[in-house]
Amino acid sequence: MSLKDKISGDLKTAMKARDALRTGVIRMSIAAIVNKQIELGRELSDEDVISVLTTEAKKRRDAAEQFRNGGRDELADKEEAEGAILKEYLPEQMGEDEIRVIVKDVIATAGAESMKDLGAVMKQLMPKVKGKADGALVNKIVRAELS
Repeated sequence: MSLKDKISGDLKTAMKARDALRTGVIRMSIAAIVNKQIELGRELSDEDVISVLTTEAKKRRDAAEQFRNGGRDELADKEEAEGAILKEYLPEQMGEDEIRVIVKDVIATAGAESMKDLGAVMKQLMPKVKGKADGALVNKIVRAELS
């Protein structure tokens, strides 16, 4: 069963359970998936769906942070709850230590020695960690290793 089919099935379950939050999040996810599908003009693979869901989850994290900074804790809580629902469909995120091992391997393979090589390292690294690690965290680790 594809990830898209699982999401559609979960929508039916959430609607039957009258879970308004879950239903809303899943509908939003399906809409984002359909929009991406129209944009690309083809059926989406599970990797493409994960990419869309990762983007949506990042939007929720950013919004929650902004609401917290603005003193709107009730809205931040809602955004975090939506992010938790989206996280159920995403692969397990890598830990900082796992990322660091992969970063060191790519730096050695690329022969990178300074911050000038950041772009080359990131270009080789991101396909290996895409969907499994936050890009900002990966970038921070690469910068630390190259410094």
